[in-house]
Amino acid sequence: AYAPFAILPIYVALDTIPKSLIEAASDLGARPFTSFRRVVLPNSMPGVLAAALVVFVPTVGDYVTPALVGGPASTMIGTLIQAQFGKANDWPFGAALSVAVMLVILCVVLVARFADRRFGSRT
Repeated sequence: AYAPFAILPIYVALDTIPKSLIEAASDLGARPFTSFRRVVLPNSMPGVLAAALVVFVPTVGDYVTPALVGGPASTMIGTLIQAQFGKANDWPFGAALSVAVMLVILCVVLVARFADRRFGSRT
């Protein structure tokens, strides 16, 4: 369901890579896989990281899709939080789970930011 949100940042990142870089790698004797690994992948990492974040954040909080696909037996964090606020009426536990999810998302965003600075675009 979130594939279009992932495709757009990756497409933009791939579109901004100059074709001359790939041609230069080929002219210097790099095989196609080597030019992908050494030129295309490092230059497209900002788009890949952005796509991962854009898809990860709403997926964590989604509770309708797991309930429809997995049925009532499957327990995901979104369905658990929704159940605490709804059926169980245990608001403190639901709030604690929500804060825990927010902290996990914050950690993922910080790791992605570090990875973007470390392995970001080299053009």
